[in-house]
Amino acid sequence: MKNLTKIVPLMLICILILAACSSSKPKTSSSSNGNGYEKTTIRLAYNLPQDHHISKGIEQFAKEVTEKSGGAVKVQVYPAGQLLSDKDMNQSILTGGVEMGVNSSTLWASTVPAMGIFDVPYIFKDYGTAGEALSGEFGDKLRKAMEDKGAKVLMFADYGYAQFANNKRPLKSPSDFKGLKIRSIGDIPSEMIKAYGASPVFMGAGEVYMGLQRNTVDGATSGTTAMVQRKYDEVTKYLTINNYAYLEFILAVNKEYWGNLPEKTQQLISETAAETEKWIRSQAEKEDESTAKELEEKGMEVYVVPKEDLPKWKEAAKPAWDSFSKNAGKLGEELLDLVDKN
Repeated sequence: MKNLTKIVPLMLICILILAACSSSKPKTSSSSNGNGYEKTTIRLAYNLPQDHHISKGIEQFAKEVTEKSGGAVKVQVYPAGQLLSDKDMNQSILTGGVEMGVNSSTLWASTVPAMGIFDVPYIFKDYGTAGEALSGEFGDKLRKAMEDKGAKVLMFADYGYAQFANNKRPLKSPSDFKGLKIRSIGDIPSEMIKAYGASPVFMGAGEVYMGLQRNTVDGATSGTTAMVQRKYDEVTKYLTINNYAYLEFILAVNKEYWGNLPEKTQQLISETAAETEKWIRSQAEKEDESTAKELEEKGMEVYVVPKEDLPKWKEAAKPAWDSFSKNAGKLGEELLDLVDKN
């Protein structure tokens, strides 16, 4: 018993000494690194081919966020549909099934009808007009509409202009479309195709080559970047450059997940996304020009619609404008008014 009474005070002294030593050391968290970023892994999915300029920008964005955070904020990329199809992407982002994802504005239009603005024919006269709109009130309205649905827009990624390729004849006026079967990319482009006298056909991007080869469709609409990647030059003869729709892809993050990230992490991601957005926008025009030239060099007959002829193409596409106005409501009208001011 005497030995026990001697041991207990000795143990208390040792505990006090250890406590004093530990309190003199700086407090660190296993969930943060030396740069002050909390550790987290963000999954980012996209469906575009990895050699597309948008894909290259997204990969660089992920790399820079990871590096700038000293590896604490790890952006884990799943490219080319490895994790999610484009049809499943939006719902997964909204429900938190994936933290971040890249998808087309056309597909987001089913959730936010005003996103269909990018499919409205001849809405943006040139690359600069589109960039100015997205950087101003026009872009802010779309960002708010997306947040209201549960997704925060981190970046508008410019894909470039949509064109037409076909096997039958040069399309030098809207009347030349009459009787053709054209693969469409959305509801609004389909209204334009019908207004031009052709029949829109829906099929996945991966099915178009075979559809053209087997004459299931006579032609297709897409950006020239995709036409090169999917080898349209092997199965179509004519290319019409009319720049009817300025296609956008959107890097979005689940809003609730975003709200729970530390402010420092949010700032890092936002700043890096803004830098990447500028780079992708600078590449869109270059890629459109180089891929159109490449298709011509590979044997396609290219017709560029003269600027003075575009008003009649736009007038003939009026049913597509009406369709957008009907579906997009008040916000759609506000966006159209903002574009008209430019």
